[in-house]
Amino acid sequence: MFIIPLLTYAIVSSFTPGPNNIISMTNARSQGVRKTMRFIGGVAAGCMVIMLLWSYFNLVLNPFIPRINFMMNILGCLYMIYLAIKIMRSKPQDAESSNAGLCTFTFGFIFQFMNPKVILYGITAISSFVMPLSTSPIQLLFYSLGLTIIGICANMTWALFGSLFKNLLSRYERPFNLVMGLLLIYSAVSIFAVN
Repeated sequence: MFIIPLLTYAIVSSFTPGPNNIISMTNARSQGVRKTMRFIGGVAAGCMVIMLLWSYFNLVLNPFIPRINFMMNILGCLYMIYLAIKIMRSKPQDAESSNAGLCTFTFGFIFQFMNPKVILYGITAISSFVMPLSTSPIQLLFYSLGLTIIGICANMTWALFGSLFKNLLSRYERPFNLVMGLLLIYSAVSIFAVN
């Protein structure tokens, strides 16, 4: 049965460090969970659109994926490296102001179209796991919604972690930012290892 591998893939892919999770945690640490929910809402909307696009256009876009995938990976990788450098260079006193622009619904939504992890998540989950199960439009909608919900649960978990361990993270902010930046760079570079 394809449901168990799909769920396993979705949970592992969603909960591992990536741009959405790291930004959610960083935002919650500096802005609070309540303000971070705007970003997570944008992530949810963007992720749902991507899942629906890959669901409904998988057969039509399949011949073009190799041509656009490499360029999207490069753009997404460069943007993730930029975010990583910004996180690693941030100073404790400017943490709140530097993350303020990352805490919006609009940023969360638009960022999904440059986030190679979400794009690869959609391509892989839909083409490898969902399409063999069903091509019914209603079922594709439910699978897309389910994949999005799993991703949002991961973002909220990382945000709660950032909020709950705010004092500890603030005490070790420089090393923490360095580790998170390096994980983000690793996520960016590992996109090319997957292909």
